[in-house]
Amino acid sequence: MKRLFHHLAWLIKGVKVFALVGKSGTGKSFRAKLVAQKWGIDLIIDDGLLIRDDRIIAGRSAKKEKAFLGAIRTALFDDNEHRKEVRAALDRERFKRLLILGTSERMVAKIAETLGLPSVSRTLHIEDIASKEEIGRAISSRTVEGSHVIPVPPLEVSKTYPHMVYDTVKLFLQRRLAFPHDSRVFEKTVVRPRYSRRGRVTISEIALTQMVLQCADEFDHSLSVRKVSIKQTQAGYSIDIFLHVPYGVQLAGNLHNFQEYVIGNLEHFTGILIEEANVNVERVTTR
Repeated sequence: MKRLFHHLAWLIKGVKVFALVGKSGTGKSFRAKLVAQKWGIDLIIDDGLLIRDDRIIAGRSAKKEKAFLGAIRTALFDDNEHRKEVRAALDRERFKRLLILGTSERMVAKIAETLGLPSVSRTLHIEDIASKEEIGRAISSRTVEGSHVIPVPPLEVSKTYPHMVYDTVKLFLQRRLAFPHDSRVFEKTVVRPRYSRRGRVTISEIALTQMVLQCADEFDHSLSVRKVSIKQTQAGYSIDIFLHVPYGVQLAGNLHNFQEYVIGNLEHFTGILIEEANVNVERVTTR
């Protein structure tokens, strides 16, 4: 109920949430200021940071984390103190439009919900504002050099993360991307996160399968999980669960609740993002 009132308060204030979605390393942070400039956006949420103009006003960067899973948790504001700090800053700041960067629409929606913000009203994809060649170069830079971008000047980043600063880059507004003519130059900081030098941390399919089985047993021991299929995506994981369900069990609502139970527990206890969890009923069995 408290979350609902908070959500309504933002709507009454006329706050709109925008999303910039693209796979990891495609250049979202690099172009975030361009999007903000075009759409008159006041605040940006990117990898655990709350940014206004050229200042970090709250949060902590996922790019400082030593492990990949820690970076995901930071980006999703999983830590209570981190979440409270950013929520308090949002309550203090005066703004009408806010941009959330994420690797998927589900990730952005989760961040908005976690911070008590309204649902996303407009979603932009990186392909809308960058060419295939530009996206390709960004991915190559991420893959080969392990470089990431924080959309504020290096002086601002070095105040808190002096050992992360690797380079700086200036980005001019480009007419061909349909942005209005402007002489402003956006300065951004290139960093090399510690986790990018340590490789990507993954969770084995066996471990995730065991967690799904445990969730099923806790939720309703009458549900029989016959198979779990897991695929790793760019942003997280996709899971297919195949069940045998006893005759007479209420299916629609019960299975939807089971789906949410699995997603919630896996994300909470592992820090990974579940892009989708599909529940399939293979057979209805007699008791």
